[in-house]
Parts: sequence; structure tokens; C-alpha cells
Amino acid sequence: MRRLVAVTGEASGDLIAADAMKTLRLLSPELELAGIGGPRLSAIGMECWFSSHDLAVRGYVEALSKLVHILAVRYWLLEYANKWQPRVFLGVDAPDFNLGVEARLRGRGVRTVHLISPSIWAWRPERIRKIQQAVDHMLCIFPFETDIYNGTGVQATYVGHPIADLIAESPDRKAARAALGVPDDGRPVVAVMPGSRIGELQHNSQAFFGAAMALTARAHVVVPAASQAMTGLLNRLSRRRPVIQAAREAGVRWIEQPLDSETPISHTVLAACDVALVASGTATLEAALFKRPMVIGYRVPDLTYRLMKRRAVISMIGLPNILLKEQVVPEFIQDQCNAKALEDSVLAWLDQPQKSAALIERFSGLHQSLRQGAAHRIADILASELDHAYRGR
Repeated sequence: MRRLVAVTGEASGDLIAADAMKTLRLLSPELELAGIGGPRLSAIGMECWFSSHDLAVRGYVEALSKLVHILAVRYWLLEYANKWQPRVFLGVDAPDFNLGVEARLRGRGVRTVHLISPSIWAWRPERIRKIQQAVDHMLCIFPFETDIYNGTGVQATYVGHPIADLIAESPDRKAARAALGVPDDGRPVVAVMPGSRIGELQHNSQAFFGAAMALTARAHVVVPAASQAMTGLLNRLSRRRPVIQAAREAGVRWIEQPLDSETPISHTVLAACDVALVASGTATLEAALFKRPMVIGYRVPDLTYRLMKRRAVISMIGLPNILLKEQVVPEFIQDQCNAKALEDSVLAWLDQPQKSAALIERFSGLHQSLRQGAAHRIADILASELDHAYRGR
């Protein structure tokens, strides 16, 4: 029986890994999967020793607050893996957690594969040394990343971006609005995505929901909630952030993930919208793949911001801007990220349709470059790694 342990650190990793694992199971039906995952990996039969939610942190301050818990998760993960004896480990993103685990398992003779290269081209370039110690095979989701590993001894393969394969090149806005129950009354739709982690919501909510409330005068405003837990978190946070409840009373809607749909609710909301207000992260790339103009905002604790700024290699934070090598969409960071600035920037997109049309062409080219059939590429590589590992036993 072939065994693979996988670790994903957030919802997007769970989505990416599940698609690849479904394909891998077709190539290796006898494969056993275990590790840390979310509902999608659990649904395809992975034995989840812990939930991805246990690792979902953003920035130094939030990580420090959960350090004891994260260390306990790592300890028991390594204990379970030692008893389970996999021959291949797949770490999906979450480099601060996964690289340490990979280094330990590699020392025990486990072949280590890491999906989604840490952004050493953007910040913390010194992590290349830790990657050399931890990773046998790096699976890169951006085409320029493989060059970074030349001469390092780390095998690197460009597989494309898995999310680019899941998103249609021409999303159906009308169908998405119907699915969300948005009235067909000619008013534009604005998607508001302040982040999915508790730390992100705590720091972004004042600016994002303040802007959302103001934008209800011009548009339908919708907030995707990936789960009931996310809705519960918003409800609890609204008691400490009155702006959230005020936004809801003004007409801002948050919409939960339908139980009968595998399509992430964030994707339906992005397909439906005219403009997205998005926290920095994977969601900015998703908005670009949906060909939607966006405004990027982000706040973190001041200490985290100072540390991150000091260790940054590039000045931009939004993936669309980084990949297109210019600021094609506005970014508002820290004190610049306030309700008025976000509202004005969203309205500027709504008032300049010709500017939005030009952006769509840029995003279409980006989509084509990232759409490479990633799930099949990842599955083929993992199948090869498993073959190699088990032949060598």
C-alpha cells in the first residue's frame, strides 16, 4: 500500500490539493492519504489528523499568539507520520510550517515535494537556504520561479496555477448573479473580500466594511463567507466592530457556501461582480483570473508591518501587479487602507468602464500563461515520486 502525507494551511490550499489528489487517485487507486487538510481533502477520503484551520495565521503577531498550538500540531504530525511511514510528503504552501516539517521528514528518508514556492522573489530571500535543506522537488505555480532554483540542488518544475484551471476564461456574470439572488436591476455589484483568517478580519474589517456600507448607495454589495464558521466569526466580530453590523443593516449581504456546490462561493461572487474590494493574497489573483477590476487593501499589526517592510524585496503586494510588473490595480496598505480611500477607488472603477476594458485584456493574457492543466501535472509528478520512492525501498 502506497502512502502519502499532505499538509495544507488554508482553504485555497485545500482546494488546490484536493483537485490534484483526485487525479492522483486515478493513477494510483491504492494510494492512502493522511495529514492536515480541509473539507475538500476530507471529502475525497484523506485521513485528516488536524484541520487546515489549525495553521491559518497571518503575520508575525498572529503566529506568535498561536505558537504553542502550532508547535503541538507539528509535534503530533511528525509522531503520526513516523508511525504511518509514508514515502512521500507533499507540503502545500504554508512555508513557515511546512519547511520545518519537510526538513525533519527528509532527514528520515521521506521524499519531500513542496507545492507553491515561497515568495522569496518578493521578500525573505534568505529562505532559499532552508528550502535547500527541506525540499527535494519544488512545484512552481508561476513561470519565472524555476530560474530561482538554478544551481541550488532543488529540482523545480513549473506546473501552472491550479486555480487558473478552475476558472472559465469568460465567466458568466448573469448566471452568477442569478445564483446569488442579486436583482437584475441595472445596479453594479461590488464584491467585498476582507480575508478569511481571524487576524485579517480583525485588522481589515473597519476599512472594508466602512467602504462596503458607503458603497450600498451605488451598488449591490456582497461578501462571500466560505463556511458557517466564517459567518459565525463575522457575527461575533460585529459585536466588537459596530461597522460590520451597520454595513449589514445598510444592505451589505454575506453569502455562505452552498452545501450542494463544490464551486467556492468566492468564485461565484467574483463572477457576479463588476469590481472587487480584496485583501492581499490569493484572492487578488482569483479576481484577476475572473477579469475583474479590483482594489487591494491590507492592514496588519504595526510590528508585523515594520518587519515585513524591512525584509521585502519588491514594493508591491498584489499578485496581479507583481505578475504584470506594474501597478495595474490600486493598493492601499496600513494607514492608507481606510474606508474613504477604498470607497473612492472602487467608485473610480465603476465610473471608468474604458479603463476596466483595458484591464480585462491584460488579465486574459495572464490567465492563459497560468492555465497549464496543473492538477494533472502535479498528479503525474507525485505518481512518479511515489514510484521512485517505493522502488527504492
